[in-house]
Amino acid sequence: MCVRETETEADRGRKVDVPDHAHYTVAFFVCIIGTFGVTGNALVMFAFWSNKKLRNLPNYFIMNQAVSDFLMAFTQTPFFFINCLYKEWSFGENGCKMYAFCGALFGLTSMINLLAMSIDRYLAITQPLKALGRSSKRRTSLAIAMVWLYSFAWSLAPLVGWSSYIPEGLMTSCTWDYVTSTYANQSYTMMLCCFTFFIPLGVILYCYLCMFLAIRTAGREVETLGTQMRKSTLLQHKTIRNEWKLAKIAFVVIVVYVLSWSPYATVCMISWAGYANILSPYSKAVPAVIAKASTIYNPFIYAIIHKKYRATLAEKVPCLRCLSQIIEKKEFNSESSFRDSTISRQSSVSRSHFCPASSMSSSMVLGDVELDPLQCNNSSFRSTTSFKLPKDKQRKTKACHVTEKVREQRCLRCRLPFH
Repeated sequence: MCVRETETEADRGRKVDVPDHAHYTVAFFVCIIGTFGVTGNALVMFAFWSNKKLRNLPNYFIMNQAVSDFLMAFTQTPFFFINCLYKEWSFGENGCKMYAFCGALFGLTSMINLLAMSIDRYLAITQPLKALGRSSKRRTSLAIAMVWLYSFAWSLAPLVGWSSYIPEGLMTSCTWDYVTSTYANQSYTMMLCCFTFFIPLGVILYCYLCMFLAIRTAGREVETLGTQMRKSTLLQHKTIRNEWKLAKIAFVVIVVYVLSWSPYATVCMISWAGYANILSPYSKAVPAVIAKASTIYNPFIYAIIHKKYRATLAEKVPCLRCLSQIIEKKEFNSESSFRDSTISRQSSVSRSHFCPASSMSSSMVLGDVELDPLQCNNSSFRSTTSFKLPKDKQRKTKACHVTEKVREQRCLRCRLPFH
C-alpha cells in the first residue's frame, strides 16, 4: 500500500510514454468539444432568456443544464487543449486541483439536475392537480440551489482530505484519485459513483416508468369512458400529454448524458475493484474525453425536438434562419398526420351509437366532436374540424352564455334525440 502511494506521488508530474500524435489527436477532439460546447450552450441560454414564452418553470431546469454544461466546456477544454500540446500537465499542483474541482462540480451538477428534472416531470404527470398547486418560481429556484449545493459538497471532499485530485490518463487532465488503493480513495470512489450516478440513474428510471404507466392508464380511460368523461378529466388528460412532451425531451437528454459518462464510471469501478493495473493511459484518457463531450449534445437535441427553441433562434440569430424551414416542414407533416387521424376517428364516430343525454355530463367530447347538451332545442353537433354530418341531421347552433348553476339545471331538463 505504501509503495503504491509513493509511486503515484512520483508519477504526478511525469510525461506518459505515448506517441506525439496521440496527444494531438486528443487536442483536436477537445478543441471541437470546447467550440461546440461553449457556442451551443450559449445559444441555449440566449434563446431561453430572450423569449418570455420559454421562461416557464419546467424550462428552468433546462436553463440550469445549459449553464452547467457551458461552464464545464469553458473551464475544462482550454486547459486540456494546452496540456495536450505540451504533452503534460503545465499548470502546477494548485492548477490541477482547481481544474479537477471545476470539472467535478459542473459534471455532477448536470447529473443531479437531470435527476431533479425527472422528479419534476414525474410529479407533473402522475399528480398533475397537486403539482399545479405546489409548483412555484421559489420552489423551483430552491430545487436548483439544492442541486448546486449537493454537487459542491461532493466536489469539495477531495480538497479537504477525502481522496485527492491528481493528473490522469495521458497526464494532460486532472480528476480525483481513483487509481491509488487506499481506503480514502476507494471509499470516495464508491460513494461518489453510487450517490451521484447509480442511485440517481435508478430514480430516473423509476420516474420514467411511472410516467409511462400513467400516460398509458390515462389513454385507456379516454378510450373506455368516451362521451361520459367530464371536463375536468379531459383537462387533466390534456395537461398530462403536454407535460409528457417535455418529459420526452428530458429523457433524450438523460440517455445521451448517461451514455457519455458510462465509460468513465466503468473505468472507475474497474480501478475500485483492484484491477487498475490493466488500465492503459488510453483507456483512462478516452473515457474522460467522451464524458466531457456530454456538454455538446443538448443544444442539438433542443434544436431537433424543441419547436419554440428553434423558432427563437431562427428569429434572433440571422445565420440560423435555416431552422425556420425545418419548423415549416415539421408543422406540415404534423398537420397532415393530425388530419388523417381526425378523419379516421370521425368515421368511426359516425358508425357508433350515442348514449342518451340524461346519462351524460354537461360537456362531452368524443374523438374530435364535442357534444353540448345545453343546445336542447336544436340538438346539434359542434365539430372542431371540417367534418360534416348528412344534411338531414344538420341544424343551426346557438351560443348559451350562462352560469354553471344554470347550465346544470338546463342539462337536467335536456333530452337529445339521437338515433
